[in-house]
Amino acid sequence: MNKKEVLEIRKQFTPENCTITRICGCYVDHEKEKKMEMKKAFLSMPEEEAFKYFDIFKHTLSGTIGKNLMTMEFPLDQELEGGAQELLLRLRDTKLTDDLLLEEFYDKVIENYEFAENYYIILIHAAYDVPGKSSDNMEMFDASDTVYEHIMCSICPVKLTKAGLTYNAEKNNIEDRIRDWFVEMPATGFLFPAFQDRASDVHHVLYYSKKPEDLQPDFIANVLGNITPLTAKDQKTTFQSLVSDTLGEDCDYDTVRNIHDNLNELMEEAKESPDPLELSRPDVKHLLERSGVPEGKMEHFDKNFEEAVGEKNTLLASNIASVKTFQIETPDIVVKVNPERSDLVETREIDGRRCLVIAIDDHLEVNGIEVR
Repeated sequence: MNKKEVLEIRKQFTPENCTITRICGCYVDHEKEKKMEMKKAFLSMPEEEAFKYFDIFKHTLSGTIGKNLMTMEFPLDQELEGGAQELLLRLRDTKLTDDLLLEEFYDKVIENYEFAENYYIILIHAAYDVPGKSSDNMEMFDASDTVYEHIMCSICPVKLTKAGLTYNAEKNNIEDRIRDWFVEMPATGFLFPAFQDRASDVHHVLYYSKKPEDLQPDFIANVLGNITPLTAKDQKTTFQSLVSDTLGEDCDYDTVRNIHDNLNELMEEAKESPDPLELSRPDVKHLLERSGVPEGKMEHFDKNFEEAVGEKNTLLASNIASVKTFQIETPDIVVKVNPERSDLVETREIDGRRCLVIAIDDHLEVNGIEVR
């Protein structure tokens, strides 16, 4: 799912647009025991309570595409009878009214979700009547031709509020505050099926993680039946290793700078697209060749890429490049350069020593003091 598609579903979590039909919940303690279960029609909920849930659901569809939000494809074996996709489809198709299915889902989550404290599993069913669009891309709410029926899960940590003092208005007194258990914003969640091309896509699921580096691999593998994708940090590290391994001893400053500049140019060209820029194996190969990597150095690139990333997997440009920083480091010095002016820095040999040379065209400041 791209940013535009995520926002379209996120907009439904308001009183005016609400498409949620049913909500179910299970409160789990730190010993993995179910302490409370809840199920009701969402529209029967008090308004103030519903608003709190809307905030939780919006957070489940928040963050950066490719970092906090990842669209994952079900492996073929998970789409067969008994696969993870089947349970999710049955939950959706029964509209969360089958108690045995709900218990099966809760048990799977509890078994595979790694969290040492209390948490609250929230599951909703919704049916979004997708508006049609005219030739000028305007929505026509009376011309809907499809219903996007889906479920969404949010897993929220539940923590004890901090001890402290509070003002008691009835007694007009400052006193010890009563500590209670507070439901925080979700740490993990998913939307199934994915919403792509303004319709249901049962072959994909959108996964949310508040912490991009904490992807809950057991949950992804056993509840969603997917292979844990590379995190944003792992994608960056993998790309850096691919460049280093490909260039070897010929990994010089000019080539690395060219790769940085060409990557940023690709991102600039794609910035108006709602879809994140994905780089497949041929894309990365072309990027390196365009940046000056000799043909002889590309001999083992295909094999290395497939081993590190996967034959059909891609790297997100936003995860492996930075449009905000261009940083050069030595053991004792760190130089940060405007990414658009990386040409101001070059390497030279001066008096037999390899040096970093920085062109100074305007003024120069040291610790905020302008020097001549």
